[in-house]
Amino acid sequence: MVGSGKSVAVRLVELRRYFGPVKALDGLSIDIAPGELVALLGPSGCGKTTALRALAGLQDLDSGQILVDGQDITFSRTNRRDMGMVFQAYSLFPHMTARENVAYGLKLRARRKGSADRARKATELLELVGLETHADHYPHQLSGGQQQRVALARALAIEPTVLLLDEPLSALDAKVRSSLRDEIRRIQLEVGTTTLFVTHDQEEALGIADRVGVMKSGVLEQIAAPAELYDRPKTAFVAEFVGLTNRLPCEVHDGVVELLGSRVPVLPGSVGSGKALALVRPESVAVTVDDQGTGRVVHAGFLGSLCRVSVDLATGESVVAQMPSTEASRLGPGSTVTVQIKAQPVFAKAAE
Repeated sequence: MVGSGKSVAVRLVELRRYFGPVKALDGLSIDIAPGELVALLGPSGCGKTTALRALAGLQDLDSGQILVDGQDITFSRTNRRDMGMVFQAYSLFPHMTARENVAYGLKLRARRKGSADRARKATELLELVGLETHADHYPHQLSGGQQQRVALARALAIEPTVLLLDEPLSALDAKVRSSLRDEIRRIQLEVGTTTLFVTHDQEEALGIADRVGVMKSGVLEQIAAPAELYDRPKTAFVAEFVGLTNRLPCEVHDGVVELLGSRVPVLPGSVGSGKALALVRPESVAVTVDDQGTGRVVHAGFLGSLCRVSVDLATGESVVAQMPSTEASRLGPGSTVTVQIKAQPVFAKAAE
């Protein structure tokens, strides 16, 4: 929830939606501040899209309340909610140019501007998304990324109170997806529109949002700034779902676990004591070449500036370490190594 003292643009209060025995939303509550971009992240079926559709008025609720700028819109019709929406599918009118697609939105919701004003506004928005030279192109003449930029410009044309993005990048290839993700963030910051972004892609969520909410089975497990979510997960699900983790057996005593000879503090929310599994990030694993070591490198994967190294331990466990590629140059398959865990807090869950 938004901290006390901050104004709230969007408030979702105890939203519930059940489909038979399936709890799509099970008491979801979120506050979004004006101009904030919040991403909902989670596996398929976690309820993130149901939440977005409920805010848009495309999904009925069993119970709960939706407020925008303090006004209860729970039962308002979709066209009365002042939302701009960008879908996974571009949904452009094939018989209209990019400019005409954007200008079309200005005809809606009683925005009865003249055709010249609409064309001027559409041109300004196409400039904002970097498509001013493609204003007279039809959708079939545009790439997937360009079409999605037009869809974004069309959603912004009506100057919505809230912008809703429903996995808008999932149909694009990796390079275009990364570029357009950054463009969406730039535009959102420039325009200042309060935004809810739904995605299953962790890199997108962590890279674009002010805060990320992780959902599981209709429940919000945690919502926090990306760095806090990654470094200080509050539940085992968040710790395992966000990023990569090593699962190492351990015992918790007085808020500390011993892992491969290192004493490491556990995060709040971890199991209190006894046998557990420590969830250790790859970057918290240190690997060094050592002829007397008890680990053996199985694979070293080059990831550009980073390298991901898989190691089998004499104890039977396997660990993955991540380090700068310059530090991994000697860690080829078969190398004998020593593995240590850095003294950074880890989440410990009950042993399975």
